[in-house]
Amino acid sequence: MDEDAWEVVGAPMLLDNDGDAMFIYTPPSLHSRSVSKARDPQHAARMFKKAQADTSGRWAAFSFTSHDNPHTSKVALGEITKDMTALAYRMEILAEDVDEAPGALWTRKIIEDYRLSVIPPLYRIVVAVDPSATSGGDEAGIITAGARDDHFYPLGDDSIQGSPKVWASAAVSAYYRYQADCIVAESNNGGEMVELTIHTVDPSVPVKLVHASRGKATRAEPIAAIFEQGRGHMVGDFPALEDELCLWVPGDASPNRLDAMVWAGTELMLEPITIRQVVYAPARI
Repeated sequence: MDEDAWEVVGAPMLLDNDGDAMFIYTPPSLHSRSVSKARDPQHAARMFKKAQADTSGRWAAFSFTSHDNPHTSKVALGEITKDMTALAYRMEILAEDVDEAPGALWTRKIIEDYRLSVIPPLYRIVVAVDPSATSGGDEAGIITAGARDDHFYPLGDDSIQGSPKVWASAAVSAYYRYQADCIVAESNNGGEMVELTIHTVDPSVPVKLVHASRGKATRAEPIAAIFEQGRGHMVGDFPALEDELCLWVPGDASPNRLDAMVWAGTELMLEPITIRQVVYAPARI
């Protein structure tokens, strides 16, 4: 239940019956957040922090680790933790709400400091796709971003889980919605089939295939540096994408939204381009 629904429906019901409500949740790991269907995978974590900070007496907050569970085998717990990273141990076993991993290339503060609420006039826009090969696999990352001068603006997140036709349709829809120049798609997973899939949906959409010849961290670092320099601006809020940026540590498998945003940033900020003469300036997000 989101906060608005709780205030409108939940709270009055409890008042009428002089009742209490109990919310139980497990702090989400990066993996569970990546497959969550929630618009904001950290909504429960925000509610918990609100309860912790409450001084009115309306809320009480409690936290328990896996070690506190009397029904969990201590032997099994010891075995499973041997294969965990320090971050995974803190989140999965100690039940800590970690929203930023030590060593991550992005921080919440940097993202928040330079966030915008209105799309500025832009010289160029692309839709970047990190495709998935099957309907039951990982989500396909679909990030739309624009550029003006030497600044980078992520504009939309249409990432979706589904068949190749499903994510291709979502990418084409984003292309038209943002009046993009082209769709940039990673070719490592499917090669020319990626372009063919997109053109099956709409043969008129220009597609540029890019190949990952360098490691993920090497590709991501220049884009992270743009944010550190104050030249990267999230236009709006993208909870799932921002989770991936702030929780991914180089060396781990990178999630798809992050990959797609890096491809967009590489195309817009690092590749030689011819600036469009027509400036795109949508009135609202």
